[in-house]
Amino acid sequence: MFENLSERLERSFKILKGQGSITEINVAETLKDIRRALLDADVNFKTAKNFTEQVKEKALGQDVLTAVKPQQMMVKIVHDELAELMGGSSTDIELNGNPAVILISGLQGSGKTTFTGKLANFIKSKRGKSPLLVAGDVYRPAAINQLQVLGEQIGVPVYTEEGNTNPVKLAQDGIKEAKSKGHDLVIIDTAGRLAIDEEMMNEISAIKKAVKPHETLFVVDAMTGQDAVNTAKEFNQRLDYDGVVLTKLDGDTRGGAAISIRSVVDKPIKFVGMGEKMDALDVFHPSRMADRILGMGDIVSLVEKAQEQYDADEAQKLQKKIAKNQFNFDDFVGQIKQIKKMGNLKDLAGMIPGMGKMLKNVDIDDDAFKGVEAIISSMTPEERQQPGLINGSRRKRIAAGSGTSIQDVNRLMKQFEDTRKAMRMMTQGKNLSKMMSNFPMGK
Repeated sequence: MFENLSERLERSFKILKGQGSITEINVAETLKDIRRALLDADVNFKTAKNFTEQVKEKALGQDVLTAVKPQQMMVKIVHDELAELMGGSSTDIELNGNPAVILISGLQGSGKTTFTGKLANFIKSKRGKSPLLVAGDVYRPAAINQLQVLGEQIGVPVYTEEGNTNPVKLAQDGIKEAKSKGHDLVIIDTAGRLAIDEEMMNEISAIKKAVKPHETLFVVDAMTGQDAVNTAKEFNQRLDYDGVVLTKLDGDTRGGAAISIRSVVDKPIKFVGMGEKMDALDVFHPSRMADRILGMGDIVSLVEKAQEQYDADEAQKLQKKIAKNQFNFDDFVGQIKQIKKMGNLKDLAGMIPGMGKMLKNVDIDDDAFKGVEAIISSMTPEERQQPGLINGSRRKRIAAGSGTSIQDVNRLMKQFEDTRKAMRMMTQGKNLSKMMSNFPMGK
């Protein structure tokens, strides 16, 4: 995500390297390069022009401290302006109401139905709500079926009416169903089209007028670049929605939509979809996105993901085991499972400052732990609990059972021992529970 833009901006900042001060000449040269980088990333032309003018005004009006180099000052100004351009701060969704009603709109193929499922899962797990999904795409049985499958995956009921081709009545009936069954949230998926047309706009406007949703979200595919911005603008003129959702931001996107939408449509980006899994949905934080665009990583989001998987009681039990040197392969597998739950490995690594650039052309398979798990699964319960029992002949058997080589088993044994030593040293110096609880929660 944003790798090309990050590289181009980094090259732009290098123009100021070695300069003793910020001048109109070197600022103009740097900003010319930055504007070109933004346009290549499919940022709206007017947005790119206004952005560079704002940066120029701030840069030339800035008293550069002697301790801060002009290049560093420019990075700071560009970061702050990028964050402001994308909205400044995150914007929450409106969930007041009994039930609260959220209407989902967008073009066909934008990831609208998948997002509907993700949003229900997100609000259910993080806000403690009891959602009901309404399958309002009456024209595509496949969309209804998809929502039912997603609902089953996340444990959320889906309201459908066989034979009902009136999406307005279906939405109203769904809300009545939610009230009678005690659900405090209704999320209505609606029909998309391959392109904007009058019939589609009239239909979604009629649904909005009839159900009076507390929140209307527009879902758009980030990979469509400026088309996404133009579509968002047209939808907003008719629907006056409350916020935008960018999907497929983990794909081969140049990032133009994320940077342009707020300034063109004047509506906040509320969520970003970063994968196919039901938990691959993040609240959009403009400042953190600016960090990632400028190659600074996103440590706050990484810590938050870790804390979501963190269990204080389990950490305390694990700490006692480590202190007694009883950390075993069952515990090791447990730690691997926690890491996997945090999301795509390459995305996680990209949140560490500097790692995104290093991993640009490196393909990190989500099954990177598969071999390790296969080896551990080939051990007996006794061997997993007492790794010291694993001698040469047992290693040979484990390698054959896991479809790996003895060298792979030996390598894992060494990694395990190194991990065990490092963890023991760490617990002797600091309590694991305190370490995790001391991490600041970012907003």
